[in-house]
Amino acid sequence: MPIYRMIKALAAAMLFASMTALGGCASVFADLPGVGVPADAPERPKEAGGYLPVHDIPPDRSEQAIKPAEQAKIESELIAARERQASTAAQNSAGK
Repeated sequence: MPIYRMIKALAAAMLFASMTALGGCASVFADLPGVGVPADAPERPKEAGGYLPVHDIPPDRSEQAIKPAEQAKIESELIAARERQASTAAQNSAGK
């Protein structure tokens, strides 16, 4: 019986080796017309894209995103909502 185990192990090793070898060719098979690329896919560029411009820094904002009056209004609304929730929670805990 040990010979059958050795044959099974050898077959599993060969299968693993062939899967690994064919896995390296996946990018080549993906470029074949009938295999990997769908019909509505855009064409790949001829040259690989360059590096991203990581050294470019966006310009500083010259204007504030929210005007001070709007920010004060939002803050007052949030404070009022917090106070309403606290009073509701106090009433619920006193009622139980």
